[in-house]
Amino acid sequence: MAVTWRAVVLAALGLPAVLLVPAGATVLLWALLVVVACALDASLAASPRQVGVRRDVPASVRLTEAATSTLTLSNVGRRRLRGVVRDAWPPSSGARQDRHRLDVPAGEGTRARTVLVPTRRGDAHADRVTVRTVGPLGLAGRQASLTVPGRLRVLPEFASRRHLPSRLARLKELDGRAAVQVRGPGTEFDSLREYVIGDDVRSIDWRATARRSDVVVRTWRPERDRRVLIVLDTGRTSAVRVLDAPRIDASIEAALLLAALATRAGDRVELVVFDRRVRGRVAGATGPRVMAAFADTLALAEPELVETDWPGVVAQVRERLSQRALVVLLTALDPAAVEQGLLGVVGQLTERHQVVLASVADPEVDSLRADRDGAAAVFDAAAAERVGLERAAVALRLRQRGAEVLDALPDDLAPRLADTYLALKAAGRL
Repeated sequence: MAVTWRAVVLAALGLPAVLLVPAGATVLLWALLVVVACALDASLAASPRQVGVRRDVPASVRLTEAATSTLTLSNVGRRRLRGVVRDAWPPSSGARQDRHRLDVPAGEGTRARTVLVPTRRGDAHADRVTVRTVGPLGLAGRQASLTVPGRLRVLPEFASRRHLPSRLARLKELDGRAAVQVRGPGTEFDSLREYVIGDDVRSIDWRATARRSDVVVRTWRPERDRRVLIVLDTGRTSAVRVLDAPRIDASIEAALLLAALATRAGDRVELVVFDRRVRGRVAGATGPRVMAAFADTLALAEPELVETDWPGVVAQVRERLSQRALVVLLTALDPAAVEQGLLGVVGQLTERHQVVLASVADPEVDSLRADRDGAAAVFDAAAAERVGLERAAVALRLRQRGAEVLDALPDDLAPRLADTYLALKAAGRL
């Protein structure tokens, strides 16, 4: 039995009687009256077990966007259903006003809607639905918690999509849809056009010029249907917080932007989420299904407190790729971790593939390096300077082994990785 504030008010109304007749029998008599009234009211309340509940939840929603959980309640009993229902969700789902008042006649139904604004990626599983009914007097009632399964998949925010239109415009230039000439090894012939001042004389087609009696040049477009494999490192270094978010979040944004751009470029994009074993994979998806598959897989990507097995990464790349491709490693440029793992095997990747390592830099290190106010700040600046030199040294060693290294701030990582992809495509290095 559950009591309401009205039962407390009823008990307080006996205070004048106790003051007039200050005896234990008066207190006992009034307390007994309150208990009997509450018990009678609870017995007349509708049974919470005779309520049919169905929960409808969208399959997925992007992080920070709103979704609605709808409870459809049916009063299958013979008494009027008065009370409150609670649609319980974990705190990260951002449920707003999850308690709803009910007043449903027998044999009828109603809907209760709870707005969810998630603050964390992954699967949010609904808790039980609690129904509390009250009697006609509103003094007391009955309560039951019903198991009604519900799951909402919270996809990455993909805030970096704001950079996509400008990169697609540059991609159109590379594809020859704009009047821009692209030259380089590994490109495909596109068409002939008249020579204009500024064109490379090496692109002049002399046979076509002789036939037309006008100078014409060849235009080129980047090869399509290239392979792009994105490897997201979910080892312990991905759990480090940069500003107010884990490092892996910036890597996920970079993976989504690159996947969207490469798909529009006509390349085949795949994803492997790996630390010591495969945590997720996207392969074989084409067209619009690529981004849906990426978002669905990356929604569940979480850091694991283990060391990344880089020989295992090499094995995964060899298993997926038989021809030259672009391999993007979204990992950390931590000197100790790179020297003990990646540095020893990166040559096995670069000898067959174009490798790009993209890492998230910490802006707080730069601020520490610039601060010189006081002895403690000077020591902090020296430590930050040392970290910067060590990262630069390990980046140089990776470049010497044939890898492109990109070290950028969280908000800059995604657009800079997209620019690197376009630059490699323009140079015919994919």
